[in-house]
Amino acid sequence: MAAVEAHRVIVYGGKGALGAKCVQYFTSKNWWVACIDLAANEEASVNILVKPTDSFTEQAEQVTMEVSSMLGDQKVDAILCVAGGWAGGSAKAKALYKNSDLMWKQSVWTSTISSHLATKHLREGGLLTLSGAYAALTGTPGMLGYGMAKAAVHQLCQSLAGPNSGLPQNTAAIAVLPITLDTPMNRKFMPDADISSWTPLEYVAEMFYGWCTGEERPVSGTLLQLMTSQGQTQATPC
Repeated sequence: MAAVEAHRVIVYGGKGALGAKCVQYFTSKNWWVACIDLAANEEASVNILVKPTDSFTEQAEQVTMEVSSMLGDQKVDAILCVAGGWAGGSAKAKALYKNSDLMWKQSVWTSTISSHLATKHLREGGLLTLSGAYAALTGTPGMLGYGMAKAAVHQLCQSLAGPNSGLPQNTAAIAVLPITLDTPMNRKFMPDADISSWTPLEYVAEMFYGWCTGEERPVSGTLLQLMTSQGQTQATPC
């Protein structure tokens, strides 16, 4: 009997809160998991360490080259881009430039690189997820950099679903738009918040896994709102 080929997933941002949960979850399902991040995740099958730089092209070329070297002709079932972060600031904020630059690096750089990796290494019928934000569906005057970056991710997702985007045939590009994720950092900085309205990381990881295995995967280009109330989460297309 021929051996069953292992399922493979790349988690971009696999050392962050959501990324680590995805690495853990897919590993528990006996998937081969590659983590791309600034630091290694010891639970991953393999790690690619991103070199910090102010040059997008340098970082993109480094990651692209190392992923190509790692995979060779092998394809992956999914690329989960869960890198990101948050920073506030209005147009008059002293840190506007710095925070906007950081948001662009964390969300737009990573999403763009993940999209290109998908054209090279994702199998036909595979899955690419991007990390958007519910708040960026409208104006974000108190967090301009964050809103701009996430809105760009939304546009990228919808563009990838169009003809001639470069993605493999029948690939689904889907952006998830949470309001607030239940992460350790959010609990630390918002200790008095209503946690029952925060989306559990486990919910997102399970949802991604379900899409990879054919369960209720939205159509490509979907911006999927994650709305949590009283501990119950609903995923609703915009």
